Parts: sequence; C-alpha cells; structure tokens
Amino acid sequence: MSHDPSEPDDLELFRQATQGARRIKVDQADTGKARTDRTRIKTLRQGAVQPTNRVRVDGMSDQFVIDVLPEEELIWAANGVQESQLRKLKSGQIPFEGSIDLHGLTVEKARELLWAFLAEANKMEVRCVRVTHGKAQRKDGRSPIIKSHVNTWLRQHSQVLGFTSCLPRHGGTGSVYILLKRVMMEGRDD
Repeated sequence: MSHDPSEPDDLELFRQATQGARRIKVDQADTGKARTDRTRIKTLRQGAVQPTNRVRVDGMSDQFVIDVLPEEELIWAANGVQESQLRKLKSGQIPFEGSIDLHGLTVEKARELLWAFLAEANKMEVRCVRVTHGKAQRKDGRSPIIKSHVNTWLRQHSQVLGFTSCLPRHGGTGSVYILLKRVMMEGRDD
C-alpha cells in the first residue's frame, strides 16, 4: 500500500489534534479517594491493645490472650456442661434473646460493653445471647484482636457455661452464641 505524500501522516495529525493542550505535570491519577494514613492506623491499632493503668474488677484477664484465626470456629464449654447442650447451642436450637456488636471497637471499650451486656443478661435471666466480635482479616497477618479477646474473656466469665460460633445467618465465625447460667431471682415463684 503506498502513502500519498499530499496527505498528512499520523504524527502530523496527532500534533494538529493536540495543539494548545498542556502537558500534565503529575503522572498519577486522582481517584477522589482519600489516601490511607498508615501512621494513624498503626497508632490506633497499638492503642487498642495497650493496657490502661486502672484496676479491673470484672475478673477478666488480658495477661494471656488466646490467638484465633479469622475463619476459625470457636467452641468452649465449662466443666459439667452436657455435650447435647453444646450441640443445641451450635445448631442454633437455643434461641438468643439479646445481641451486641463489638467489632470495630477498641479492646477496652469492647471489654466494658461485653461486661455490662452479660451483667444485664444475667439480671434479666436470659439463657442465650449473641455477641458479634467480627473477624478482622488483617493485612499484617496477625490474629483478629477483638475475636481473640472475646474468646479469652468468655472462658473466664463466671456466668458463661459455654459458647460456639454462630450459624452463617447469625454471623458465622464473626459471632458467638453464649449459653449463660440462670440465677433464679429471690421472691420468684417457679
């Protein structure tokens, strides 16, 4: 195929089309999304697990936290709890009567809310509750903080008989069903 010298070539056509255009000084696209402040996130994460100097009266220790994986199923029962009860709990056959969502909170705030929630459930003589702890798939490969702490705290709580990860429709491995002791209140006729 021969080229007609009277017609402009591609380079000349490009120059004509871009005449008056200014060269872009920045070679990165602006997506409109704010940049991640990695220093701030690191500081917040470190602050979430830093112990405070105040004295705890709830009996739950953070001295040894059992690390768990994001998708790991949690299951635990206190001595004397029948396997059939734990199976019913795991299969969702024991309806939960209250629920709390802790994911996204600091460890201290999660601890406070969990303690208050379990105390209220005990006062109301609730048999089963659900706690959503999340599973925080972390980029650094470390274990989910709140899930690991909840797993540890529940094993220490005097009113907890057992707990298991929830069915998928109730949060799956990001939540637990908790079986609680029922303390009969004085003055009740049952």
